[in-house]
Amino acid sequence: MKLSKTGLIKSLLVLLFASIVSACATVGKEFPEEAIPQLVVDSTTKADVKAIFGSPWRVGSESGLTTWTYGLYKYSVFSPENTKDLVIRFNKDGTVASYTFNTTAHRE
Repeated sequence: MKLSKTGLIKSLLVLLFASIVSACATVGKEFPEEAIPQLVVDSTTKADVKAIFGSPWRVGSESGLTTWTYGLYKYSVFSPENTKDLVIRFNKDGTVASYTFNTTAHRE
């Protein structure tokens, strides 16, 4: 089947529109933000954190302390971004030194 020039242009425009409409990206993985209050500084261990949140999405270091990041970042061309992340810093003994939770969801 041969497409006319007009048919080809219409098909390309439909594909372009579909690509733009679906333009979104998700990075990271879901984590249970309702479990964050279970974190207790100087008490909760790495094993506890792993049992609650699973394996971290990223692992790093801050001022010599191990950090685990749990994050979910959703971006879309036509809707507001929806992001959240939890960064946990561990003491040398493997207990939680501190943590930070951030989200773009507006809660009042």
